[in-house]
Amino acid sequence: MKLTQNQKERYLRHTMLEDVGEEGQEKLLQSSVLIIGAGGLGSPNAMYLAAAGVGKIGILDFDIVEISNLQRQIIHTTEEISHPKTRSAKIRMNAINPEVEVHTYFEKFTSSNAIKIIQDYDFVIDATDNFAAKFLINDACVLANKPYSHAGILKYRGQTMTILPHKTACFACAFDAPPPTELNPIFRAGLFGVIPGLIGCIQAAETIKFLLNIGDLITNNLLMVDAKTMDFRKIKVSKNPECRICGNNAIKELKDYPQ
Repeated sequence: MKLTQNQKERYLRHTMLEDVGEEGQEKLLQSSVLIIGAGGLGSPNAMYLAAAGVGKIGILDFDIVEISNLQRQIIHTTEEISHPKTRSAKIRMNAINPEVEVHTYFEKFTSSNAIKIIQDYDFVIDATDNFAAKFLINDACVLANKPYSHAGILKYRGQTMTILPHKTACFACAFDAPPPTELNPIFRAGLFGVIPGLIGCIQAAETIKFLLNIGDLITNNLLMVDAKTMDFRKIKVSKNPECRICGNNAIKELKDYPQ
């Protein structure tokens, strides 16, 4: 496909980059990304990927917009309170870029629908807020051989890494299993409103870099960010040959984790 004149104007700042050009932009227009979670992390991912011209974007979430979300979930508006987050996200994404094909999934991501949903996408973004979903996303992406970006946030801190199944360390190589549900601190802690924006933008950058095959991805490393001190550090994560998910005795089927 060739860029139209309108597209040449819309994506001008991309096509001016020597390692993107019109060919790279055309590649983005033919690419597809699934974002699981339309909250704090999902918001910047959805907005920037729509703006970048990723041709097909799926957005999955089973929540509705609440007023307490608006402190950080910037894709939603006050008018969308009590409506599904997937609907709100689609409206904003297409307002940014009407050319983007947005598919919405107003449902929970589970072991029974995971493979069916992710198989239609080139890249997956974990923008969820609980350990059960994060481990299931990792398992599904490894099983389906789908590259994806992990991220997690808590208070003033965030972390992210990119996983290329069977080539790099997976999430379970770094964290073997979810903590007991009673120890899950995410829903009992405050959250600095801009930290999901910061981490989500890094995820969006990783996604675009992967789709265009440019730069260095955050693989085999966990990037840790502290917004209080603005410290960025990487923790090396080695691929574990005995990993219960991607190792020598890798999983053959999915299961749901306690939540």
